[in-house]
Amino acid sequence: MIVIDTDVIIDFLNGKAANQDVVRAAIAEGRAAVTAITRYELMSGAKSLRAREALNALFQSLRTLQLDAAAADEAAHVRRSLEAQGVTIGNSDSLVAGIVRLHGYPLLTRNKKHFERVEGLALL
Repeated sequence: MIVIDTDVIIDFLNGKAANQDVVRAAIAEGRAAVTAITRYELMSGAKSLRAREALNALFQSLRTLQLDAAAADEAAHVRRSLEAQGVTIGNSDSLVAGIVRLHGYPLLTRNKKHFERVEGLALL
């Protein structure tokens, strides 16, 4: 299973070359997921009915990892750890990192600058 971050999903939907094959293969093999946070970000940015329909069609092929109590606790741990080091990555990215790290899956993202700061989070 790989978890695909918001930026990569946007690139995928826009047909950008970076990571297209990885995303396509993960979806085809049934090993692609997004977090509930990524789903929220994408759906809130989808201004047209056509965009929302395209996302809903894509979400049918993806597993959505939830923000439950354990994931929220893990995200809070991520945030506290980073703040103790004098760095932050923002609330949404902290939530994504917590969810992904809790499940132990790698995260496919272009936002390596933020996520590489999170100890124990595997990036693709």
